[in-house]
Amino acid sequence: MAEFSKPAVTKETGIRHFFAAAGYSWGGFQRLLQESAFRQELLFAAVALILLIAVGATIGEIVVAMVLFLGVFAIEAMNTAVEEVIDRISPEISNVGKHAKDLGSFAVLCMLVASGIYLLYVIGSHLLFR
Repeated sequence: MAEFSKPAVTKETGIRHFFAAAGYSWGGFQRLLQESAFRQELLFAAVALILLIAVGATIGEIVVAMVLFLGVFAIEAMNTAVEEVIDRISPEISNVGKHAKDLGSFAVLCMLVASGIYLLYVIGSHLLFR
């Protein structure tokens, strides 16, 4: 039986794993900052936070909004990852690649709509019913 060579990447353990994972996450954040969609979503979140504070939203309402925006950011990161992989393995235009990218885009849209509905509800309830 053939022996396999040493893996290209060595896995850290213990506290080194924590710091390695934090470094990978920071790298992912820096990569995501290069995406205009992500920068627009960050701006949307900042404006939403300012509006929530301005209308007197509760801490709980603000926390829910921030959790929703973290969901938007996470799905945007996964969508960008899918796009990167598709572009790497299939640089030519293909239906499968297009479908994968479209599905990722739809996932982001769903999360943005959910966040928008929540913001409209909270801001509307504070402006109209209090």
